[in-house]
Amino acid sequence: MAKRAVTMDKLVALCKARGIIFPGSEIYGGMGNTWDYGPVGVEIKNNIKRAWWKRFVQESDNSFGVDAAILMNSRVWEASGHTASFSDPKMDCKECKSRHRADNLIEAHAKGKVNPDTMTNEEMEAYIQEHHVCCPVCGKCNWTPIRTFNLMFETSRGVTDESQNKIYLRPETAQGEFVNFLNVQRTMRAKVPFGIAQVGKAFRNEITPGNFIFRTIEFEQMEHQWFCKEGTDQEFYAQFKEKAWQFLLDLGFNAEHLRFKDHDKLAHYAKAACDIQYEFPMGWNELNGIHNRTDYDLSRHQEYSGKTLTYIDPVTNERYIPYVIEYSIGADRLMLAVLSEAYDEETLENGEVRNVMRFHPAIAAFKAAVLPLQKNLAPQAKALWERLRKRFPVTYDEAGSIGKRYRRQDEIGTPFCLTVDFDTLENGTVTVRGRDSMEQIRLDEAGVIAYIQERIAFN
Repeated sequence: MAKRAVTMDKLVALCKARGIIFPGSEIYGGMGNTWDYGPVGVEIKNNIKRAWWKRFVQESDNSFGVDAAILMNSRVWEASGHTASFSDPKMDCKECKSRHRADNLIEAHAKGKVNPDTMTNEEMEAYIQEHHVCCPVCGKCNWTPIRTFNLMFETSRGVTDESQNKIYLRPETAQGEFVNFLNVQRTMRAKVPFGIAQVGKAFRNEITPGNFIFRTIEFEQMEHQWFCKEGTDQEFYAQFKEKAWQFLLDLGFNAEHLRFKDHDKLAHYAKAACDIQYEFPMGWNELNGIHNRTDYDLSRHQEYSGKTLTYIDPVTNERYIPYVIEYSIGADRLMLAVLSEAYDEETLENGEVRNVMRFHPAIAAFKAAVLPLQKNLAPQAKALWERLRKRFPVTYDEAGSIGKRYRRQDEIGTPFCLTVDFDTLENGTVTVRGRDSMEQIRLDEAGVIAYIQERIAFN
């Protein structure tokens, strides 16, 4: 397989230069592990979320969406187990005072030959000492013992100091789907099997290894919980593995950059679990997860809430708590994978190198750019722009040479450029330039609309 041109440094530079992603709070010196989506990036990310929703809700039989609250009753997190055990094993370098996750240190040192997920804190400490695992910041090997840090952000609710109650910013969106299981089932008259999906913000107070938007303290998750009867669960687990894989291929991913990775160590409630990993610029890592969570979640919420979450089969009157097949993918992590996959450097016949983001047209921020060949053609070009943007997102650019404007659109992944020239005044046609091939054809306005609409659909 040919070496890929993409690096993290190139991505970060391109994203900042072209309005895709900026450092958070930049004018104040930034805030670690936070990023702001710019005018181009917010459109790309929204399109990714729309494509996911279309595939897993709109086109899925018996699936329904919710938008649950970020702040939830604290008992939710007791039932889910987060209050007691949602923590990371952290070690501080005594030399430079930087803090790191012990499992990440072992993973980086062992290069995949050791799986820290199967190790206790004591075993991880022993491995780090025995193999002289050094600090990636200063290169010294002088560590504190492992300490566990709760990953949930705490806040409080109450009008006086005396009445403050501890609550949390949710560390995942899944619990909002579980606690609304019966609400959705009853109001939508849903029969098992059925799904509940959600796209929403989550927050984790964790250390980020600095891989751009791969792991941040504030992020969006896209999750789908499939409720089914025990005995059918493994069949649905296999189906969601296939469906999650196909979704990535349809977004334009090369299958050689993807792989399944079964979990070596299952959570106590899980029957089966795997990740789809992607070859990011920093190496192979998790992109999404598919889990058979059994009936653990609904059973726990039934126990802690005192409310029955039993499903009653309308045909057989059988009562049972459904199993759950979970498919979860981070919108920001998928955004990083989409950017990495799309990035290309192409050497042209004249020796010039053009940077191009080869997004699926459905994902691109703008579907077309309207470009007047000369500024005196701006009135006609702006009139076309006004008409086209009622149908799909279109941008307009009249600054600089036509070649430079083409390159700007290539770098943000706009699939089509429409050039208004003097022939436009005579016969109403425009030049349509394709991003990937750079080939050009002429079409009238009706032909342009049909041509673009046919190519920007996500099927």
